[in-house]
Amino acid sequence: MTQRTILVVDDEPFICRSLTFVLRKDNYKVLEARNGEEALAAIREHKPDLVFLDVMMPKLNGFQVTQQVRSDPELAGVKIILLTAKGQECDREVGKTAGANDYMTKPFSPTKILDRAREILGS
Repeated sequence: MTQRTILVVDDEPFICRSLTFVLRKDNYKVLEARNGEEALAAIREHKPDLVFLDVMMPKLNGFQVTQQVRSDPELAGVKIILLTAKGQECDREVGKTAGANDYMTKPFSPTKILDRAREILGS
């Protein structure tokens, strides 16, 4: 089976490192980006299977990145899970409207991230 690619996008280095570590341990190929512009460039270049995307970031926020990905037919297969400290229902709705596949509220355990990755990717 081909190795699945996951892009982790967060401006908080500790979150990037911990998610990358747990996902690589489970044999995913993991790429990282630190802001919305880097995320968009990485998504266009690598077309990852899944993106864990922080909402509150510099340059472009997670909602803006999601909208741009969803407006590009070449990126239709990319799954997006938004990560945020804002767990209000209205934020969840904005994420779903933007086209996110799911929404996870921080803090979360790396195990929960791994479970969601397996669930969304069917692995």
